[in-house]
Amino acid sequence: MMPLSMARPGETVTIRKITGKDDVRQHLAEMGFVVNTDVTVVNELGGSLIIQVKDSRVALDRTMANRVMI
Repeated sequence: MMPLSMARPGETVTIRKITGKDDVRQHLAEMGFVVNTDVTVVNELGGSLIIQVKDSRVALDRTMANRVMI
């Protein structure tokens, strides 16, 4: 496993684990980041990642992307 922040733009990956405190995991789950979901890294801008989750695009900073394991 590696953090989502290591994925390259254009790459589609499957979420394997979400780390962090309960409130952080809950916040990510509300945005669609749940285990066994496929997400696509759309772009990387200024250290943040633009992620396609289901039908939405979400921006995550590196700290949050490091909590999503793929």
